[in-house]
Amino acid sequence: MTIPIAHFVDLRVELRPAAAADVAAIAAVWHQAWIDGHVGHVPEAIHEHRRPEDFLRRVPGRLPRTTVATVGSRLLGFAMVHDDQVEEVYVAAAARGTGVAAALLHDAESRVGVSFDEAWLAVAAGNARARRFYERQGWRDAGGFDYDAEIAGGTMSMPCRRYVKALVGGQA
Repeated sequence: MTIPIAHFVDLRVELRPAAAADVAAIAAVWHQAWIDGHVGHVPEAIHEHRRPEDFLRRVPGRLPRTTVATVGSRLLGFAMVHDDQVEEVYVAAAARGTGVAAALLHDAESRVGVSFDEAWLAVAAGNARARRFYERQGWRDAGGFDYDAEIAGGTMSMPCRRYVKALVGGQA
């Protein structure tokens, strides 16, 4: 069921560390948002590795480095970090445009900034919506590169843009 954005406007969005109880909801948001941002922008071969069960398999090992955004018991989005990389930022379609993605990204920047002076992330080259979002948040396009996307049993090379942002003392 899709809940209109207006339902979130007057509610308090909470950012908190992900928990084991969040795995299915994170995987569901990740799967749908990945499709929204990547279909038509990545090689077709990756699609057989981006089924709901693939996301469900990938989430548990990432929980310690994941922050979720919730309203009550509803998970609206999440952000994962890995060392100096903002690895994933995804928001449910109903929560886009509400500030949830910006809050998650800022939280991820702060977590990376504890140990690093610069953060980076990869964006599918054709994902113009995501690229505009990151640029509005102060990220800079540092050029194209081939990103090794995780798949079962290895990686698959994906054409991406590398975005970077200078961080100072845990703050962007």
